[in-house]
Amino acid sequence: MITMNRFFMVLAILCSSVFIGSLSAQTGQPASTMNFTGRMQNLGLVEVQGEEIETDFLVRRARLKFEGVAINPKFQYKVELGLSNRDHGSPIPQTKNSARIILDAVVKYEIARNTHLWFGQTKLPGNRERVISSAKLQFVDRSMLNSSYNIDRDMGVQLHQKFAVGTMIGNAIVSVSQGEGRNITSGNDGGFDYTGRVELLPFGAFTGKGDYFGSDLKREDTPKLSLGLTYDYNDRASRERGNTGSFLSQTRTLSTLFADMMFKYNGFSVMAEYAVKSSDGSPVFVDATDGLEYYFMTGSALNLQAGYLLQSDWELAARFTSVTPEEILTQDDISMYTLGISKFLDAHNLKVQSDFSVVLEGEMEASYLARLQFELSFN
Repeated sequence: MITMNRFFMVLAILCSSVFIGSLSAQTGQPASTMNFTGRMQNLGLVEVQGEEIETDFLVRRARLKFEGVAINPKFQYKVELGLSNRDHGSPIPQTKNSARIILDAVVKYEIARNTHLWFGQTKLPGNRERVISSAKLQFVDRSMLNSSYNIDRDMGVQLHQKFAVGTMIGNAIVSVSQGEGRNITSGNDGGFDYTGRVELLPFGAFTGKGDYFGSDLKREDTPKLSLGLTYDYNDRASRERGNTGSFLSQTRTLSTLFADMMFKYNGFSVMAEYAVKSSDGSPVFVDATDGLEYYFMTGSALNLQAGYLLQSDWELAARFTSVTPEEILTQDDISMYTLGISKFLDAHNLKVQSDFSVVLEGEMEASYLARLQFELSFN
């Protein structure tokens, strides 16, 4: 705890010095701006497993976002709030049993051209599918790879750097965060979480940052490719998935590797991801208090998806996902085959999406999932 307190004290002094120096160098009146946006996802689904049929209708997501410039153009900020029950998550003591409404609360400072320092709570630079906004997905929701192994949001510091090597451009991100996820109020049970990501775009930038939204809505007139690699080291993680999941009575150091790519050309898009998560000791243990067995979620997963956007702004897409838990967990492998159809009325701002999935888990009978979702974003 002493090390952590010193780290944040030094960081606060540094940020304060930079902020004051920046203000003193200004002439004229300071200016701040704010852009307000909101969105909602209304979802209906039917799940069939054997003779059991489950039907649900829910507000999948309802969110408000505020972002802009704070006094100096070098300082930008983003605050995003989640209002639906699914956004809040279950109350836990580590968040004082309160709703986890805050998704993002981050300040971004431009140190130099193409170099930015972020401080606050936001998404870690993990797998591409997780960093893509849930408002800009190719399917109704993210894949099982993401739900099983993503590193999600956390509180900490990130350094973002854009670079160029000849005609190739790229991005590099390093992050140091608390390691226990968002909205934590009760300190740090383990160590810090260290993340590094590198992206290479050999054919140049995508139109309108298209490497971070699903579907080729910009209809790239030349092939565009982005390759990404992330490594995350969560020192003495206390949650079953590292930054998410239940808090456990023991800790494990979790290492996660992500490799991903995005390709787009003339309405055609392909995204692929691979993830593998491991622990420094056995991920399975018996709790000394209740005598029950608990585990950290380790293993690997693969996600492949592709789609084609017609001239009428209808898109047909297909996805295959497999999740392979580490053998010691004695959990079944899962495979999911999904077909999707979307109608974009105003790109990702106004769309209707539907998909149908077949889920195969071990030797169990196949289950089926059908979903229909309406998305509206406004500003």
